[in-house]
Amino acid sequence: MAERINVAVDAMGGDNAPQEVVKGAVEAVCEDKRLKVFLVGQEPAVSEELKKYTYDAERLEIVHASEVIDTGEPPVMAIRTKKDSSIVKCMNMVKEGQCDALVSAGSTGAVLVGGQVIVGRIKGVERPPLAPIIPNIKGVSLLLDCGANVDARPSHLLQFAKIGSIYMESVIGVKNPRVGLVNIGVEEEKGNALTKEAYPLLKNCPEINFVGNVEARDIPMGAADVLVCEAFAGNIVLKMMEGVSSALIAKIKSGMMGSLRSKIGALLVKPALKSTLKDFSTEEYGGAPLLGLNGLVVKTHGSSKAIEIKHSILQCIAFKEQNINEKIKEQIVPGN
Repeated sequence: MAERINVAVDAMGGDNAPQEVVKGAVEAVCEDKRLKVFLVGQEPAVSEELKKYTYDAERLEIVHASEVIDTGEPPVMAIRTKKDSSIVKCMNMVKEGQCDALVSAGSTGAVLVGGQVIVGRIKGVERPPLAPIIPNIKGVSLLLDCGANVDARPSHLLQFAKIGSIYMESVIGVKNPRVGLVNIGVEEEKGNALTKEAYPLLKNCPEINFVGNVEARDIPMGAADVLVCEAFAGNIVLKMMEGVSSALIAKIKSGMMGSLRSKIGALLVKPALKSTLKDFSTEEYGGAPLLGLNGLVVKTHGSSKAIEIKHSILQCIAFKEQNINEKIKEQIVPGN
């Protein structure tokens, strides 16, 4: 029998909580029998939502948390003072070994602070990166960092490359993933002080398959499987791609409804177009894991609907079964 994967889900986090969070959790449990989900939040509200669905009650449990950390709250203070919040309770369940992972669409700051302060870093990991999967024309890439470390050092980028390569190969299944350094030009001498210092570290690292600098315009073309940068640049790349993707989809839909002829054409191409647009939807790839912690912490968009919550929970299975943390320890910890 397959090992059960326990996932704590912040039922009160995000713009659409608890409705969409509960729905996504139920869908995940129904889709994969290896999962047990703990919905952590205000029990009356969560219970009321669960009444709408049919599910295996042995694999979905409510854990009451009386408090909620709002997006606008200072994250450090919130983590310290709101001990009975859904985010803090999720973090403690991972820290204590009750759960293998947690998923939250709540306050990004609180998730990042809680991940490092409560769950804790793997020994030897300098800065855990937030690493979302982003679609490209060839498949997907892993972007790290996109939100945790805006003032990274060259040694941090080297660790990001190593950690990202492990995740991409073990969880996504990309053999010998290509690592690219996000930069303003492909030439080795291009960039700011950070990228200029990081380049030789990446180039001379035998544990990774470094392919050089990658410009932003080449990211959607699949120029690299692992994209390394500090969080300021990474967040801009991520948000720009999400915005352009949404704008293009809206423009295509609008154009197809413009005339009778275009509506007829839309009916003919609808199956192929739907499949293509689905590949470029970020909802299909789950949330962004905060890699390098003693347990898995997954941050999803604050606006997440059920489908993204579901995929965020499901991605925890491969992380656990592939022993990602053990592989990171072997790669990062000196003498291990």
